[in-house]
Amino acid sequence: MISVQSLRVEFGARVLFNDLSFSVQPRERIAFAGHNGAGKSTLMKCVAGIIKPSAGQIHAPKGTRVGYLPQEGIHVRGRTLWQETESAFGETMALAEKIDRLSQELSKLDPRSSPYGDLLEEIGELELQLDSTDPARMKPRIESVLKGLGFQTKDFTRDCSEFSGGWQMRIAMAKLFLQEPEVLLLDEPTNHLDIGTQIWVEQYLVNYPGAILLISHDRALLDTLCTRTIAFAHGRAEEYAGNFSYFERESVLRKEIQLKQYEAQQREIAEIQRFIDRFRASANKATLVQSRIKMLAKIERIPQPERDDAVMNFKFPPPPNSGHLVAKLDAVHKAYGPLRIFSGFDFEINKGEKFAIVGPNGAGKSTFCRLITGQESPDAGSHTFGHKVATSFFSQNHADELDPEKTVLETVEAAASREAAPHARNLLGCFLFRGDDVFKKVGVLSGGERSRVALVCMLLRPANFLILDEPTNHLDMQSQDVLQRALIDYPGSVMIVSHNRNFLDPLVTKTLEFRPGEQPVLYAGNITYYLEKSAEDDALRKGQPKLSTLAPASQSAANSSSSRQTMPGVNRKEQRRIEAEQREIRSKVLKPLEAEFAELETKIAELEGAQATLTAELAQPAVVNDAARFREVTHAVEKIAKALESSYYRWGELSDEIEKVRAKLGIEA
Repeated sequence: MISVQSLRVEFGARVLFNDLSFSVQPRERIAFAGHNGAGKSTLMKCVAGIIKPSAGQIHAPKGTRVGYLPQEGIHVRGRTLWQETESAFGETMALAEKIDRLSQELSKLDPRSSPYGDLLEEIGELELQLDSTDPARMKPRIESVLKGLGFQTKDFTRDCSEFSGGWQMRIAMAKLFLQEPEVLLLDEPTNHLDIGTQIWVEQYLVNYPGAILLISHDRALLDTLCTRTIAFAHGRAEEYAGNFSYFERESVLRKEIQLKQYEAQQREIAEIQRFIDRFRASANKATLVQSRIKMLAKIERIPQPERDDAVMNFKFPPPPNSGHLVAKLDAVHKAYGPLRIFSGFDFEINKGEKFAIVGPNGAGKSTFCRLITGQESPDAGSHTFGHKVATSFFSQNHADELDPEKTVLETVEAAASREAAPHARNLLGCFLFRGDDVFKKVGVLSGGERSRVALVCMLLRPANFLILDEPTNHLDMQSQDVLQRALIDYPGSVMIVSHNRNFLDPLVTKTLEFRPGEQPVLYAGNITYYLEKSAEDDALRKGQPKLSTLAPASQSAANSSSSRQTMPGVNRKEQRRIEAEQREIRSKVLKPLEAEFAELETKIAELEGAQATLTAELAQPAVVNDAARFREVTHAVEKIAKALESSYYRWGELSDEIEKVRAKLGIEA
């Protein structure tokens, strides 16, 4: 579908990648991996035709449509949300308008004339084209995509200029999804999405009919969607035939193999060189020396493996000691004009607790953060801080408050405590400011870079209560891991507003969900637990029956007694025969299935527990820094994942079999 041949991109003396070749097949999903600035977005812009490469070519069959979603910078105004998304069907609408225009012209012509016949034939051909685009599906498709991306029906008539930057990106995404180009280029598509919308987008992309090239720091999305990975590092690009997790494992193996090959070749070269140096002056060995010199010249040198970027570990400054209670909201009311955010809301966070704050944009998460930190007062009710609580709050707009005339290093050192100041430069390195980058003026930094500087400033202040609003939006995988490990070891209290599932899951123990127009709901578990439990709660609210496992003994007894009731139109002898057959089926078929089902559920619970334990262990610094132990735990996690997959599959089979047997016996599930 798309062929990239010998591509080279350079900016001045810096080469982003050279001699890059790969092809994109129909319905293929390819991830671009690498740290920020490695060239991922640049390559995507080359494929989209926005940037011209320094050398090489990109070919696509005639008529191939390529759709590109950038990270940011899209602003639409002067059209309603519906009009803007409806424009995705521009060709269909143009066909319909042309048919209407020609039909009006046709009514003015003599049906017996030649022009009438020609025009009628043209209208027929246009109608065939229109039928192939299925215009009847336009409206339901637009509604489905807009609602899947979090818009409400009342938003359809709003002008696009009324939506914030994050919602503008959703509008652009909706148009792309509706256009269904043969190749979809997505640069950080989930950055501005809440968890529910992320899951919808993930499922939509899994079923997308075209090819997808994806840049993302959402590990869950990359692993679920992609089957190939192109990794960028040190001016080179390498392909891996698997998802992001496969790339991480395989890249380590490749480097180990390359290092062994390099070291073996270096030993061989050193041995040959020693022979040459030893016998160079010997006339008797002249022929052998010349032979060795030629041999040395012919050796194809294996390049020295490049060192990985140093992975730095960061620890928070020791937080000041505080009381058990950190902060409390008691019967809080908050509204902005007619918009009610909270009504009689109670909340408490205690020492050492780590909360995830989730929910769609506009549901009240930011208001809650301002209330709990005391930056904003409630309309009614009370806010209380515990004894000696010291807060540190990071939000995206803190980046706009930085002094543009100071350098990055000066800004961070000014914000750091005396004890933390010596570690400022190391921490900047953890968050992608390396070498001379620390001497750049804040005023020349991009929005994402300023946001990272603000985050570093916040992390260097001693505090025992951290509130982080979308801290991972501008961090690559490596920086996310550094921050995650530091927060896991942090002894203070933490509240994180984020939709990054992989970042939150090993870290938080409670999840507070916000929904527009409803009271926040607390879930006593991490994000995985919250997603499972909230799905169950939604099903109950909609009146859908919860999937049952085994019927309780009392229910089985009731079913048995009901099966012994008199059957109309059947004599007692025949009824006893039927009941005997049912007892035999229950004894020989149903009970063994139910017994296996119960054992399997116990096994699944044990496997899930072991998986959670090992996944948490993978995030521990002691394991991360021990290559052998890390590999051992990783293999164990993979083994458990495979066992769970087969167990889930058997669980589904057993459920179907039990349901069929129960239906045959007349037993309700």
